[in-house]
Formats: sequence, C-alpha cells, structure tokens
Amino acid sequence: MTTLLLGPGPSNVPERVLEALSRPLVGHLDPRFLALADEVQERLRGLFGTANPMTLPLSATGSAGMEACLCNLLEPGDAIVVGVAGVFGERMCEVATRIGAVVHRVEAEWGTALDPAAMAEAIGRARPKAVSFVHAETSTGVCQPVEPIAGPAREAGALVILDCVTSLGGLPVSLDGWGVDAAYSGTQKCLSCPPGLSPVSFSERAMQVVASRTRPVQSWYLDLTLLAGYFGQQRVYHHTAPISMITALCEALRIVDEEGMEARSERHRRAQAALLERLGARGFEPLVEEPVRLPPLTTLRLPESVLARGEADVRRALLTEHDIEVGGGLGKLAGRVWRVGLMGDNARPERVERLAEALEAVLGPV
Repeated sequence: MTTLLLGPGPSNVPERVLEALSRPLVGHLDPRFLALADEVQERLRGLFGTANPMTLPLSATGSAGMEACLCNLLEPGDAIVVGVAGVFGERMCEVATRIGAVVHRVEAEWGTALDPAAMAEAIGRARPKAVSFVHAETSTGVCQPVEPIAGPAREAGALVILDCVTSLGGLPVSLDGWGVDAAYSGTQKCLSCPPGLSPVSFSERAMQVVASRTRPVQSWYLDLTLLAGYFGQQRVYHHTAPISMITALCEALRIVDEEGMEARSERHRRAQAALLERLGARGFEPLVEEPVRLPPLTTLRLPESVLARGEADVRRALLTEHDIEVGGGLGKLAGRVWRVGLMGDNARPERVERLAEALEAVLGPV
C-alpha cells in the first residue's frame, strides 16, 4: 500500500507527475528541454501572480530558495526586519545572520499571526533594506496576511521577501498585487511534486539591487547574476539542471492550471473543514484561530486519549499499521500538537476519512 503522506510535506504525487518523472532524459541544453523550462517559468509566473522575468525553478529545495533570496539581496551590515512566528521565521534570522546582516526580530506567539503594527514600528525604527516574513508558517499552521506588512515596508523603501513554501498551489498568491519583491516556495507541498526544486521569483526592483551590489553574492551556486544567464535568453551554461524534476514540475503545474486556483483553493478549504469536523469528534482542536488558519496545513491540539498513550506512539502506529504519516509539533509545539497536511492532491475528504478510520482502529471508538 502506498503511504498516505498527511504530514507537513512531502505530499503524495499524482500518477501523471510520476510518469513525467520517468521519461527518458534529454540534454539540459536540448531545445526540447529548454522549451519545457520556458513553459515552467511561464506557468510559475501565473501561479505566483507576477510578471517578473526572473521567475524560475531553482535546482534545490525550499530552504535554498530562502537562502537565494537573502544572500542575493543582503550584504554584510545591511539591516533586515524579520517576522518570527515559528520555525521558518527563525530560519530566516539564522540565514540573514550568517550573511552578516543586522537582524531586527519581531516576534509573535506561535499559533498567531504577526502584528502589522509591531512590524511597522520595527520598519520605521530600523529603516531596513529588506523585510522578510512567512506567508504560510509550516510549523504552526498560520496564514499571514501579506498586504498589511508589505505596504509599510514598501513605503519605507524596503524590499519585501516572502516565504510561500506551503501556500503556492494551495492558496492564491499575488506577488505583484501585494508588492512582494522576492519569494520562494517548494515543489513537495501543494504542488504535489517530489522535493528537489524551489520555485523563486524576483522583481525588477530586486534585480536592480542585485546588479548594484558592492561585492559578489557569497554563494556562487545561488548567484542570480549567473542563474540569469541560464534561465534567460542566452542559455549560458551554469549547472546541469535536474531535467527529470523540471519535467515533473511542468506536469504538476499543468494539473494546477487545469483545475484553476479558485477551485483548487476552495478544495483545500473543504478538505480542512472535513478534517476539523471528523477529528473534532475525537477531541482534536485547532491551534490557530479561523481568520488566519492555513487550509493546506492544520495544527491540532491533542486530546487526552492521544497524550495518555503518547503522541509519538500513536503517530508511529498510524504509520506502521495503517501507512499514514502525520507530523508532530516542531520547536515550542513539540509533543503538544499534530500537523496534518492536506496539500495538493491530498486535499480530499476521502483522505480525511482514511485518517479518521485509522485513528479509530488505533485508539478505539469515540
């Protein structure tokens, strides 16, 4: 039986995408592959809600997408305001610190959204080069409203950097409409593609900042000035692109476009509603308040029946006895919550029903 991946990622991959992944290789400069790469870039622009020419599938996972955004746009001594409401806001701080940036943290309690007023105050005080935060915080299940933070950042002249790892393909994203200058995602969540690529997008304003740097980007591999040669018109060799992965991503993006983001987003919301209703009967409660609750990734407080047995033991039984994976809590939420992903192809009521039936087998009837 195929394991049902209902954790924070990866999600299960449709047969069409697996078939694309298995197609015979062509060269990474073969015109057929370059045409497919062009299609991927165009479809990613549509999904990101942007006209940015520098939109591409980075040959690395989402964490490298984060690093690419930060290391290209920041230099040692630059100020950045980072919203920290979970593990991945913390990771932004770590990456920016290693670059040598001066990091100004704005924190929120895990399971809540960032306070736009606190972010605006920090922006006014620090006068940063960039403001960075997470749209869909995978460690808490919070969906952060973007415009109330991006607006003050842009007014202050700062670049806006956004983590879309768990939102792209599951929720509408509008980089141009929101005023976001750089964004990154991953393929293994709502796009239902294997992990290994990070879709990224950079505005013209961001690319001007890259062009005016006083020193080279610290990462040769992630240097946008070099990547632009390969993913631009010239097709200058930079690295051997992961041909099979980009072929699979192209098929995954076609599936997204065939469904349409409005219908896809509503499907994720319906799946979450079914999860809350079905598991609510067992005493699971959502950690996050409804207005900022992230549909593709639901964080659930654990009932006494799970805590008494040991939440890790219950998750282990689900995996070993029923081939269902759910995620435990990270950081401050470890041992207190489960993270249940209904992402991409898995955002369906029948997946919820399979999980509920497995829980009944493990824990007994309600």
